Amino acid sequence: MALTSLRSSEKTFICYAGPNATRVFLAGDFNNWRTAAAPMTKTNDGSWRAKARLAPGEHQYKFIVDGQWVHDRAAERQVLNSYGTLNSVIRVS
Repeated sequence: MALTSLRSSEKTFICYAGPNATRVFLAGDFNNWRTAAAPMTKTNDGSWRAKARLAPGEHQYKFIVDGQWVHDRAAERQVLNSYGTLNSVIRVS
């Protein structure tokens, strides 16, 4: 998948990890589920944010909050993965 194609879109992911979170990452099919590939930045409102350039289609992802995999409760959709937990889904037009 060519994420840098002209048809790709930059999307902002937002994680509300709670006040005690110290490290949050974004992992998904768009970065081969690499746990440290996309560090998120804590903002003044307490949320964590990261941007990713995504090709059109559906993409599955999760947040990693202090080493724990967490799905995005605000995602458009959730799907069951092969580990019996939920992955979040984002759709890019």
